[in-house]
Amino acid sequence: MLSGISLWQLLIVLAIVVMLFGTKRIRSLGSDLGGAFKGFRDAVKDGESSLEGNKKNADSLASSGFEKSKDSVRS
Repeated sequence: MLSGISLWQLLIVLAIVVMLFGTKRIRSLGSDLGGAFKGFRDAVKDGESSLEGNKKNADSLASSGFEKSKDSVRS
């Protein structure tokens, strides 16, 4: 039965990966993944800010429409 991965096993796997791919390829892969993660995070921020802006616009339009209808009922 497997009891988990020890530190020595992780070091051996890391050494094999470095020997197979080389440090330059691993470094470029890490920078590519970091750039993709940063782009995703920025896109999520932009999406949230546009949703907040749309919500504020909808709230202001709804409140102004409500006040106009209230004025027309009073007349």
